[in-house]
Amino acid sequence: MMMNDAVSPWSVPPADWRRVCVEELGEKAFRGDQIASALYRQFAESWEEVSTLPAALRQRLQERYPLRPLEQVLLKDSDDGSAKLLLACPSDGERIESVLIPSKGRLTQCVSSQVGCNFHCAFCASGMLGKTRNLTAGEIVGEVMAACRYLRAKQPDGPGLDEKGRGKTELPRPGNIVVMGMGEPFDNYDEVIRALKILNDPKGLAIGARHITISTCGVVPGIRRLAEEGIQFELSVSLHAPDNLLRDQLMPVNKMWPLDVLMPACKAYTEKTGRIITFEYTLIRKFNDRPHHADRLIALLQRLPCKVNLIPLSPVEEFSGRRPESGDCKAFLDRLLQAKINTTLRFSRGKDVDAACGQLRLRKRVDER
Repeated sequence: MMMNDAVSPWSVPPADWRRVCVEELGEKAFRGDQIASALYRQFAESWEEVSTLPAALRQRLQERYPLRPLEQVLLKDSDDGSAKLLLACPSDGERIESVLIPSKGRLTQCVSSQVGCNFHCAFCASGMLGKTRNLTAGEIVGEVMAACRYLRAKQPDGPGLDEKGRGKTELPRPGNIVVMGMGEPFDNYDEVIRALKILNDPKGLAIGARHITISTCGVVPGIRRLAEEGIQFELSVSLHAPDNLLRDQLMPVNKMWPLDVLMPACKAYTEKTGRIITFEYTLIRKFNDRPHHADRLIALLQRLPCKVNLIPLSPVEEFSGRRPESGDCKAFLDRLLQAKINTTLRFSRGKDVDAACGQLRLRKRVDER
């Protein structure tokens, strides 16, 4: 890379900072550990505040690796404890969404991988405006750092005490990451994997690989590539229909990789990795929530080690589908459980803050016109 090419510091693997300090910046290797600590332990927002580094080094870092956090444009706190952040990228002002979801003593962050999306799933607001561009690894990591700063602001007096009354040494951070926000992760494969490896790195945020989930709408080449990575990230596949006829109506991706191509790829993935895939299935009233739909889904999945998440539809103005009756959701769940398929009925969080993918960005774009 040319020395005048600015690089986001969050796009640099934490272990590489030692090499960068020695080979590029003419510093001792230990400065690299200080930099990684400043980024991922102190949640530094500017190099100037990193007092452990010499002033001259801070200046060189600002020139070569400018520390430019994503700007929090809008924050919406939900009555159920969820929080949605609308963030502006410092390079061009493009806006992306990220959602924080607390549940049973853990905090999950749903991050975006693209500005918009080109896959146009019928009930997803992300694709309503199409894809503007891919996010860089630094921007994806930057989403998580923005969440860390938000959490730190909610605890202004410091880390506080843990559940046993002991002093915490680290600032609060998400414990789980799902790449399930705006965009299709496998349409931006290299940058997504790079970002997740940084978040997983022990010198990064040290989020366990099994606490990181990549969600795809069914991009088969990405599933095949992930199977060869040798990392234990979780895989989630948005299914939403038990046959090609219905899935074609909801998900244009099905015309590229229909179920008779997708399901063998999923089987090959589980055989190669030993990992269990989670299939997401959004229940839509009288469209895919009938007993015969459940039976078709059972036939599709019964020979594949997997989990199923059933999610009643979150209404989106641009989609005419309706939320199913609670009794129909329960009946669908019971049918799958009786067939010995590991299934959970999961209700969407943050409906009051437009937490469905792309809704907040779309609303903000419309409001500003």
